[in-house]
Amino acid sequence: MSQDSVILNKSLKFAARIVKLYQYLSKEKHETVISKQIIRSGTSIGANANEAVYGVSKAEFIAKLQISLKETAETEYWLKLLVMSEYLTEAEGQSLIDDCLEIKRMLVSDLKTARENQ
Repeated sequence: MSQDSVILNKSLKFAARIVKLYQYLSKEKHETVISKQIIRSGTSIGANANEAVYGVSKAEFIAKLQISLKETAETEYWLKLLVMSEYLTEAEGQSLIDDCLEIKRMLVSDLKTARENQ
């Protein structure tokens, strides 16, 4: 994975959407608990993927991508909960969930490739 990889770009754009979601939830909906959880996990996806690029070993690269994948799963959970609890409409939530799942699939693929080349 290089510094200009698709997953790094997608995860950065996703993190920006999560920041906007956090602002919306905290200012418009006055929701503070889930919004703090989702901003942590949703922005951590790209941060860990970015750190992986600079890993000093293949093992560190894989470990950082695995953390990124775990954060993706957590973010997906919070997004589904926001829809179920009606903080987000189905359409609003699904757009974010779709992006999250796309990143998740990319991470799974990158992890598989990295493990095979280890």
